[in-house]
Amino acid sequence: MTKEIIIAGFGGQGIVSSGIILAYGGLIEDKHVTFFPSYGAEMRGGTANCSVVISSDPVASPIVANPDVVIIMNEPSLAKFESLVKPDGMFFYNTTLIKSRPKRKDLMIIEVEANALAEELGQGRIANMIMLGAMAKKTGVIGLDTLKKAQRKRFTKASDKQLALNDKALERGYGLE
Repeated sequence: MTKEIIIAGFGGQGIVSSGIILAYGGLIEDKHVTFFPSYGAEMRGGTANCSVVISSDPVASPIVANPDVVIIMNEPSLAKFESLVKPDGMFFYNTTLIKSRPKRKDLMIIEVEANALAEELGQGRIANMIMLGAMAKKTGVIGLDTLKKAQRKRFTKASDKQLALNDKALERGYGLE
């Protein structure tokens, strides 16, 4: 089992943190992982994406040209990454911020109101955790409990309250139909 994943959006949406959490999760589950971030020149507010490969076999390269799964958090990223996804791939996108709809018919499209759901939980910046939970459920690539452990490895200085809120966001995304 190998899953090649791209997460994309703008700086400040937790794009790179999401990739790090997935990579930690793979390691926790004794899988082979690679992580490769890419930032726009502006950092916060600019473009950001990362590639994560999670596999039961050794991974030869961190470069993901044609992902099995994408998580898209903003409109420009939809335009940039839709054409790259493998046929029958999974396309998760944040319908709160993205008004366009993917055009390809050969993808499994998963609409997630990530920012709206995060606001319901009390903090818009946890939209990335909603998306990670949804992706974990639909792909089976990583377990929910593993994501909870992995986010604690990523956010070592976060308060217990923030970590618990992140857990709720992961659970909320995981529980989506």
